[in-house]
Amino acid sequence: MLPYLALTLAMLLWASSFIALKIVFAVFDPVFVLFCRMIIATICMLPFFMGRAERWKYRPGDWKWLLLMGLCEPCLYFLFEATALLNTSASQASMITATLPLLVAVGAHFLLRDRQSSLVWLGLAMSVGGVIWLTGGSEASEAAPAPVLGNFLEFLAMVCASGYVLIAKKLSTRFSALAITATQTVLGSVWFGAILLTPWAQWPSHYPLEAMAWVLYLGVCISLGAYGLYTWGVSKVPVALAGSFINLIPVFTLGMAAVMLNERMTGTQWLAAGLVLLGVFISQFKGWPQRWRRKN
Repeated sequence: MLPYLALTLAMLLWASSFIALKIVFAVFDPVFVLFCRMIIATICMLPFFMGRAERWKYRPGDWKWLLLMGLCEPCLYFLFEATALLNTSASQASMITATLPLLVAVGAHFLLRDRQSSLVWLGLAMSVGGVIWLTGGSEASEAAPAPVLGNFLEFLAMVCASGYVLIAKKLSTRFSALAITATQTVLGSVWFGAILLTPWAQWPSHYPLEAMAWVLYLGVCISLGAYGLYTWGVSKVPVALAGSFINLIPVFTLGMAAVMLNERMTGTQWLAAGLVLLGVFISQFKGWPQRWRRKN
């Protein structure tokens, strides 16, 4: 049971990041928050490299893939998601994360020649349709001042995340998971640090203790804790099964957003969210056609 508990806790932590970001973005500039998160995560990873040699079998040209991976996530991913959470609610943004496994499957189909069944394509169509329905049925509110823009940006964040997953899979034969994550945090620190120096970013004029505690939570518990739990869980169970746990993120986020942010979804939005999850659910049952033919 321990691997399943670890994966569940990782999803709970990742779901809580939507709540934490909504809270701290109301106090600090998003770029400042993301820069601090990357720096804290980088510092936390240093002890894991001391006294041990991580797998790093560099080949000429790998720098292009490493840079592209870092550009996808955390650089563009967090920029899209940060802007999305300024415009939409945590509940709606979390529902769109359910499309990530399907986007990865589609990317693998075209880039890795990993052919997908018709159920995957049906599930993708249903999930994308659910996202469009969820966005079209959203009205502006205090928690979501521009839901159409916010939901679209969150979907772009998922596209970037799928690019990261595919590139990381390509590099994982020569680079350890810790080495890949360390590359992410370092590139993210440089990226957001550079943006923080531009006139468009703002340094805080004050540092409330509660908001800083949330920033520390994002850097340690999310970037390091959730990563560690998920990595350990994946090593103990099949990858496909571990990937299905991602669908718990919107479920956990909906509950926490209702309690901590007082967010509520309308009946139409619940139906649209159900269509998103149904599409993901259908796509994961690749054996349905074969089982149906054997029974008939």
